[in-house]
Amino acid sequence: MEKLPKKAYERELLRLQAELVKLQEWVRAEGARLVIVFEGRDAAGKGSTIKRVTEYLNPRVARIVALPAPTERQRTEWYFQRYVEHLPAAGEIALFDRSWYNRAGVERVMGFCTNQDYARFLHQCPIFERLLVEDGVLLRKYWFSVSDTEQENRFRSRLEDPMRRWKLSPMDLESITRWEDYSRAKDEMFVHTDIPEAPWYVVESEDKRSARINMIAHLLSTIPYHEVQRPPLGLPPRPPSKGYERTPRDMQTQVPDHAASLRG
Repeated sequence: MEKLPKKAYERELLRLQAELVKLQEWVRAEGARLVIVFEGRDAAGKGSTIKRVTEYLNPRVARIVALPAPTERQRTEWYFQRYVEHLPAAGEIALFDRSWYNRAGVERVMGFCTNQDYARFLHQCPIFERLLVEDGVLLRKYWFSVSDTEQENRFRSRLEDPMRRWKLSPMDLESITRWEDYSRAKDEMFVHTDIPEAPWYVVESEDKRSARINMIAHLLSTIPYHEVQRPPLGLPPRPPSKGYERTPRDMQTQVPDHAASLRG
C-alpha cells in the first residue's frame, strides 16, 4: 500500500484537528454526549490515532478511558458496570481505548471468561448500546484492521525501540500465534453487534497516516456539528503596581538550569 506523503498528511491532519476543536465546542454548547470506541488488532494504530484526535482538545471535555484489568470486586459486578461510570455527561466526549468489547476479544480468545459469560455478552451488548443511543448518546465504534505481516513488523519495531517497548506485553506477542482465533472472534462479534443503531466502522490501517486521516474525517462527517460563536476576548489593561516585591530567588528552591548546559 502506498503511504500518504508526510506533507499532505500533516496539512490535512491540522485541518481536521481544527474541525475537532469546533466539534468539541459544539458538544459543550449543545450538551451533547459523544462516545468513541477504538477497537482492533494489537499494534493496529488505535493509540496513535487517539493521540491525534485529542491533541488540541480540552482534557476536561475529551477524556481518554483506558481501563486496567478488572479488580476482584469488579469481576463480581454486572459486566458493563465499570464502563458505565466512565460514560460522558452533558458536554463531554469519552474516547474508549478498548472497551466493553474486551469480552468478545481477548477474554474470549484467552479463556478469561466462560462460554456462558460470552453468550450473555453477545446478547446484552446490542441491548446496552441501543439504550445508550435511545438516551441520546452519540456512539461511534471503530475497528482498526491490520494484516498479520504488518502487525509482526510493528511488534518487531517496538521490541527494538526502548522508548516504545512498554507497549508490548506477553499477551500482545501471543496474539501472533492466535491470529486466526482473534479473526474468528472478531467475525462473530460483528455478526451480533454490528447493529443499525450503532454500526461498526472498519479503518484499514496498513498505513497509519491514512488510517488517522480517514477515521477523523469519517467521525466529523457523522455528526451534525457547527461552529459555535464564542464571545470576543481581549486582554484587560494591567493595573498599576501596589508595591508588591517578589521573594528573592535565593530564598526558594530553584529547579537546576539543565538547559544552560545545552546553550554552549
